[in-house]
Amino acid sequence: MTPKEVIAFCREKGVKSVDLRFMDFPGVWQHFTIPVTALTEDVFEDGLGFDGSSIRGWQRINESDMLVLPQPDTAALDPFAEIPTLMMICNIQDPTTREDYTRDPRNVARKAVNYLKSLGIADTCYVGPELEFFIFDDIRYDQTSHCGYYFVDSVEGEWNRGRDEKPNLGYKLRHKEGYFPVPPADQMFNLRNEMMHLMIECGIPVEAQHHEVATAGQSEIDLRFEELVTMADRVMIYKYIVKNVARRHNKVAVFMPKPIFGDNGSGMHTHLSLWKKGQPLFAGSGYAGLSDTALYAIGGLLKHAPALCAFTNPTTNSYKRLVPGYEAPVNLAYSQRNRSAAIRIPMYSANPKAKRIEFRCPDPSCNPYLAFAAMLMAMIDGIQNKIHPGDPLDKDIYDLPPEELQNIPKTPGSLEEALNALRNDHEFLLRGDVFTPDVIDTWIWYKMTHEVDAIRLRPHPYEFCLYADI
Repeated sequence: MTPKEVIAFCREKGVKSVDLRFMDFPGVWQHFTIPVTALTEDVFEDGLGFDGSSIRGWQRINESDMLVLPQPDTAALDPFAEIPTLMMICNIQDPTTREDYTRDPRNVARKAVNYLKSLGIADTCYVGPELEFFIFDDIRYDQTSHCGYYFVDSVEGEWNRGRDEKPNLGYKLRHKEGYFPVPPADQMFNLRNEMMHLMIECGIPVEAQHHEVATAGQSEIDLRFEELVTMADRVMIYKYIVKNVARRHNKVAVFMPKPIFGDNGSGMHTHLSLWKKGQPLFAGSGYAGLSDTALYAIGGLLKHAPALCAFTNPTTNSYKRLVPGYEAPVNLAYSQRNRSAAIRIPMYSANPKAKRIEFRCPDPSCNPYLAFAAMLMAMIDGIQNKIHPGDPLDKDIYDLPPEELQNIPKTPGSLEEALNALRNDHEFLLRGDVFTPDVIDTWIWYKMTHEVDAIRLRPHPYEFCLYADI
């Protein structure tokens, strides 16, 4: 829609409020709301002011004034607002220079796409993420100077088989057996259906919804692939809808990669492809039906994977998932069909338009704008420098003998290792001024200060099990 069409749409639908949304640096939506009477065509051009110093990872107090510019093509009715409300995603600008703000994650993603186009390699990067999440009935946690704990619960949880539920009707999913039971074993079916159809109402094409492997309500809703920036927008709407539908039913949706010990974590396997003038560039006559362009893109992803993890797996909890034995791809290799490899080439269809690569490391805790942009920049580097990924690994990596396994590169073992990899390998991200040195430095500083060091300084509950009687 154009600004004029947005305003007309508001009149047609009886909209009374307009909710303006943007992304903080770590990856959480922020918003403020204006009456619909304040939405004029000038607002789309001139923006609205707000305090950027209050947004995590953004401006200092002495340079806090910022502008939000609503993007009319993102307009959609908020399905949860009690008063008719239009939501729009915004770009961020500096009010003095009127330049796009370098720390605005959406701006980084936009610059990555523009850089791709400027090189003539392709004009479109399609992204198809598979976000997994848990739906819990109860979640409690706290950390003080003398106390630290968490507690999660689910009506589906295997640990509730013996609970007196007056009556307990069973249907508790055993560990690693949540893929794909029908109701009543799948007790989240109706919730996911509601989520799916609200996404469709908001203009997001959905391919499927289903229960995932883990007990305790692990779920997945698959979105149809879309161009990079639009897909990052849709990931945020996806999370918003999932969380609010869960809340509507007195449950909570959690996108932490590893909330449950001993069962599968939640990933965000990401399908990637490059197109030019409406034609797919990843289809060819090479391994698994791939083109040289696709193989070089894989080479770039594998080469830079440790640094990419700082954006695609950006929490300390991410590395509770990235461990062997839970289908998580800790070994940096590629293969057709093989889900134990970091990069899989899906073989569902022989259609060249379906040819893509699946990067399996990312998880849903990431900032999608930064994660998708970083993945694209790694692929570009691979293509420009013809980085061949080597031979594929068409066997179960976890069954390899130790002497063979030790030769396969690994993902970082912690967020600190990933941040150090980013510190040592980020030149490819700076090209085209996509990621600036300030963005890289701020990201590393923020994550080290607010997450790595914060966790390092606090006793872990399990340490008391290990050491309290020493």
